[in-house]
Amino acid sequence: MQTNLSETYRDSVQGKEAEAILRACVHCGFCTATCPTYQLLGDELDGPRGRIYQIKQILEGATPTATTRLHLDRCLTCRSCETTCPSGVQYGRLVDIGRELVEAQTQRPLSEQLTRKALKAVLPYPQRFRLLLSLGYLAKPLLPAHLAKKLPTKSQVESFATQTHTRKVLAFDGCVQSVVTPATNQATARILQKIGIELVSVKEAGCCGAVNQHLASPHEALDFIRRNIDAWWPHIEAGAEAIVSTASGCGVMLKDYGHLLQHDATYAAKALKVSSLVKDISEVLRDADLGKPEIPSTIKKVAFHSPCTLQHGQKLAGVVESILQKVGFALTPVADAHLCCGSAGTYSILQPELSQQLLGNKLKALQTPPAQVIATANIGCQMHLATAANVRVVHWIELLDEVMLQ
Repeated sequence: MQTNLSETYRDSVQGKEAEAILRACVHCGFCTATCPTYQLLGDELDGPRGRIYQIKQILEGATPTATTRLHLDRCLTCRSCETTCPSGVQYGRLVDIGRELVEAQTQRPLSEQLTRKALKAVLPYPQRFRLLLSLGYLAKPLLPAHLAKKLPTKSQVESFATQTHTRKVLAFDGCVQSVVTPATNQATARILQKIGIELVSVKEAGCCGAVNQHLASPHEALDFIRRNIDAWWPHIEAGAEAIVSTASGCGVMLKDYGHLLQHDATYAAKALKVSSLVKDISEVLRDADLGKPEIPSTIKKVAFHSPCTLQHGQKLAGVVESILQKVGFALTPVADAHLCCGSAGTYSILQPELSQQLLGNKLKALQTPPAQVIATANIGCQMHLATAANVRVVHWIELLDEVMLQ
């Protein structure tokens, strides 16, 4: 793609990065065929190629409008287009840059501003989110049905297994997952214990920064990133083998730390090291001998929803499925497994209409043919699917732990 960046961006860090991405695009349009929003809306401007053109126009001097902003807001950042792209266009990074530029040059309605500020003020902070969730449980009898069903099931908070091992990995606890489904990392700790690895929780670490990054607040995201690096660094120097993520959405962000801090003289090398150590739990267990546990007939048949951040972001399509099948679960076929469920971080809140359409399509695919349980690998997908599924929705590592405890 030919570019002619305006003087404003030609020599900027953002401009140079965006131009390199733009020049990789060959206009082929393969990306539109796998874009969830293009499939729903049929508008070229709501597909990757159209959004790329809009971002290119801004970089070349065009003034973005509220309409431009809407088309970029509608993008799920699912990165299905990256999996399809024959030219390796890094669309996910380009749309982040585009959103930052548009956010700086347009004025959102007050209601949108307040919603986005509230999300950034609550979600990345476990204590604040826990308080809000507690208030939600108290008010549940008074809430409209469509809001009440969005409240996740209460979970018990327990400590990790305490047995020590020479081999140690760090747990990524995150923000929302640590409050809503603490059982996920508890299950992870028990399974890792069985193969001789100790999972260490680092309480000083927190949100990965993805919420702020994808809401066009990159400087706030970098503050979370630096805090996490500082928290983990003493453990890395002491020999921790990996940083294990059980939320695939966070895993994508963690693996991107090296890129996001490449221009930070103080943190660049550390960030690159951290990114190299990040592993989704499926990568840790891929070659592990987990045996052949007895699987109850009530949960034998599983529909696995592979989150976009796992299959497109981390390029780990099929890894979890192979682990579950090796252990003995029977996986049901899922049509259009490459498509997003509509959760996409804060997307289900900010774009509810499109999100619900995608949810309906995804649940139809997951429940045809019928499964006894739906498993996934990301907290956002898990919560979103659970609001309307006909069967239990669980993180796959909890399902695995459930049968290994028999």
